[in-house]
This record gives sequence, C-alpha cells and structure tokens, in this order.
Amino acid sequence: MATGQAPSNPVPAMRTYPPVEQPVVVIGPQYLAQYPVELAISTKLWSLGENDFKVSDINGTLIFQVKSKLLSLHDRRFLKDAAGNILVNLRQKIMTMHRRWEAFRGESKEEKDLLFTAKKSKLFQFKTELDVFLGNNKGEVPDFKVKGGYSESSCSILLGDSNTMLAQMHRKHSLASTILDTDSFGVTVYPNVDYAFITALVVILDEINADRSGED
Repeated sequence: MATGQAPSNPVPAMRTYPPVEQPVVVIGPQYLAQYPVELAISTKLWSLGENDFKVSDINGTLIFQVKSKLLSLHDRRFLKDAAGNILVNLRQKIMTMHRRWEAFRGESKEEKDLLFTAKKSKLFQFKTELDVFLGNNKGEVPDFKVKGGYSESSCSILLGDSNTMLAQMHRKHSLASTILDTDSFGVTVYPNVDYAFITALVVILDEINADRSGED
C-alpha cells in the first residue's frame, strides 16, 4: 500500500476571452456585458401560424424572442426584447444572386434605419459563410464574418477579415429535442460584444441553412 499523499491531478485550464479593443455595438450599448454571455436559442421546428425563437440566459430567463408570421415565413423576422418591444426587423431580399438579409431598426424599412446586411460570401458553398456589412459600409470589405463548420453544427463570428473572435455558436442535439421537434443553439458572446446583434446573426444563419431551395 502506497504511503503519502497521491500527486494532485492537473486542474483544467480556464479559457480566457481576450476583450475586443473597441466595444462592438450594432443594435445598442445596453446589450454589452463585461463578461462572456451564454445564451440558449431554441425554436419549434414548425408551429402553426408562427415560427418562433426564444433566447434565454443560463438561468432560463427570457432575454429576447423572435417572431415571424406564416405568410412571411421566408421574408420577415422580428427580434423583440423580453417585454415584446421590437428591436430589429430582419428582411430577406429574394431577388439577389447571393441570398441577402437586411436588418432595420424597429419596424422601419427606411434606408437610414438599416443596421446591417448579411449575405453569403460565395454563391456556392459547402459550408455556410456570411459577410456582414454595417449600414454605412458601401465598400467590399465586410465589417464582420460568420464562418460555419462543415456540419452546420457550429460557427464563429469574427471581426472583419481578422481572427478576432466575437462569438461562437453550436447546435445542441438531444433526445428531448428530437421528440419535442425543437431546435436549439448554444451561443457564447464575448465581452463587450452586442449580444442582440449576435442573436440576429444566428437567426439569419439558421434561416439560410434551413433554406435548401437551391436559389441561394
């Protein structure tokens, strides 16, 4: 029998999230946190009349909700806060070569209220990648990039063409989600990054991945 104390097992290292140099604000500074924000985004795969997303924190508290009417299933989404106030409306532009989504403040459709545009980086892709341009960016270089994994089960959101990570998303699979016909994502938003903006991007990414009509 060995005597003395057993050597202590290595303690797993803690992942550090290097803060972005400047806060990333797109929808509003009230959606910035000084710590990594963990969100769960869940949706009923098909519900009569509406296709809804619920966005909750680690305690299950509702943070945002996303609503869409059946008649505009491939057209408009509304990102609302927990009280039901519309923060952003997401509109798909069908008549473009690259499938494109536009995000406007509130219920507006005005050019002055355009917050950002997201479109596929390339016409044909094995994995979904999006280029995201802020409303005032009329150039060719995107302000943000969404890089997806081959399985569509994970993606990273990066600052421009850099490797600066803003958020990571992964799809959750469970027996309960299969039985209940729900879909859910886990999202980690890094400190000082607008988590309402990241939520809107994840919804757009899900819509583009779900659309297999061959038009994009």
